[in-house]
Amino acid sequence: MTSGSSTWTSTSLSYPQTSMAVWAPSMAATYGDRPAIVDGERVYSYRELDEQSAQFACALASTGVEPGDVVLLHLGNCAEFHVAYYGALRVGAVVSPVNPLQPESELRRRIEETGAVAVVTGRQQFEILLRAQIDTTVGLIAVVSDEPVRGGNPATMRFSDVIAGQRSSFRPATVSPDDVAHIAYTGGTTGISKGVRVLHRNVVGNITQMCGWRAGHRLVTGRDGLVSLEPIDGKDVDGVVPGVGSTIVVAPLFHAHALINTSFLLMCGLTQVLSGRFDPARVLEEIEQHRVSYITGTPAMWHALVTHPDASSRDLSSVRVVSSGAAPIDPGTLDNLRRAFTAARVVEGYGLTEATCLVTAAPLGVDSECPVGSAGLPVFDTQIQIRALDDPATILEEGERGELWVRGPQVTDGYLGTPEMTARQFVDGWLATGDIAYRDADGFVYIVGRSKDMLIYKGYNVYPRLLEEVAASHPSVSTVAVVGRDVGPAGEEPVAFVVPAGDATTDSDELMAYVAERVLPYERIQEVMWVDALPTSAEGKILRNDLRERLRVKPVLSE
Repeated sequence: MTSGSSTWTSTSLSYPQTSMAVWAPSMAATYGDRPAIVDGERVYSYRELDEQSAQFACALASTGVEPGDVVLLHLGNCAEFHVAYYGALRVGAVVSPVNPLQPESELRRRIEETGAVAVVTGRQQFEILLRAQIDTTVGLIAVVSDEPVRGGNPATMRFSDVIAGQRSSFRPATVSPDDVAHIAYTGGTTGISKGVRVLHRNVVGNITQMCGWRAGHRLVTGRDGLVSLEPIDGKDVDGVVPGVGSTIVVAPLFHAHALINTSFLLMCGLTQVLSGRFDPARVLEEIEQHRVSYITGTPAMWHALVTHPDASSRDLSSVRVVSSGAAPIDPGTLDNLRRAFTAARVVEGYGLTEATCLVTAAPLGVDSECPVGSAGLPVFDTQIQIRALDDPATILEEGERGELWVRGPQVTDGYLGTPEMTARQFVDGWLATGDIAYRDADGFVYIVGRSKDMLIYKGYNVYPRLLEEVAASHPSVSTVAVVGRDVGPAGEEPVAFVVPAGDATTDSDELMAYVAERVLPYERIQEVMWVDALPTSAEGKILRNDLRERLRVKPVLSE
């Protein structure tokens, strides 16, 4: 292990024994009138975010919402999302963010599973919510809208009317670190989305890890019960500088990746610029306009950004950190990012909803390095093990591929209402992630893929991510996803769905031959299917189940 990396991982942090109920007043006490949220023409200071979240907490309390009740955030990215999020936590409620594009049946399932008593929604998805909440536990419906709203529920009001006239101070509820803060739903890219019980100590813990790892600061609790930052001795970070700079928010706040990163960056005093629906040209313009210093996103977003013509003409020199997550990034896009953001450290991280958000990340110490293709090191106080796929009791050695298991303060309380599933994946404080990985001699972690995505072809393990990286290095390929097609006793053969690069032309045989030259015989792609775009979730993850459904079952191979 390099000296910078070894010293970086040796630190153990202390974790405030508090809850997210104190987050908004804590940030206001530190940053005051500094801009916290920029949403189009609207700018909210940290003080205003604190005051409006207090007003929403007062409104919830006045309608009978108590600690432990669930508030659904059925919203896209907007300033009201932040106000409602911190306000609900302030009153001791459990926050459950949901995708505003959910179909009615899935939205109703979320309401019934969580027993939500209040919902904050947007005008565009309001009618779907009204139908989904009939005869459920939902009482208050707050609608983010400039126009009057009406609904069958007598407690349906505009969000602005809900908080109007309420007190701008609210004493945070007494909440235990072991109480539930979020019911966060997994992406559902490999099956039915599951609700995860995320405790206050998990959220506080993961934010504490991020502040240390990426800003070189620890969280401490003062006599007033509020939290603040102080530097960690010996941790010089080439990353986030508290109270300086801004970040642009493109990823959906209803997903853990963006939600936890937002609380981390707000605690560090970075202004959050909400970019709205992703548009590469607008994002590049906003990076230049707001002098963005830190930006996080997904591989799909990065690919669109660095291939846009404006990437070479915009001033991107303010960016210090480019952080990629949610899915592995291909080497070509990684190289293009480094060329576009010449003053930034481009780093990858790995996490999952069941571990709150972040598990591993590239160290940002001034003397640290991270190998290309690695998802970094386990963040502070996080243990990992690579266990055999066929025997979880067997811990594998360096370089051996197996399932990644994680233990640390960010590992959550399990799944909502499914004790059997919880018992399978959460074992003695360890979380079975379902991801295939290995680590090198220096402790760096490499994510190979999902265990559910791994193919077995003619008795051999085939990893789609490897094939995707090889195919993506071909100049005629923009993006690619590899999935398995059932071929009977032979198992599953790899099939590539490929989006061509620009006007580039190549035939399937040429691309398959290109890949075949660079992989083992049993790993060769058996068919290429050219598509205009790959289906992705709102979080930027490829919907592989959708691709599998497009494949026809081929005749069984004759041996």
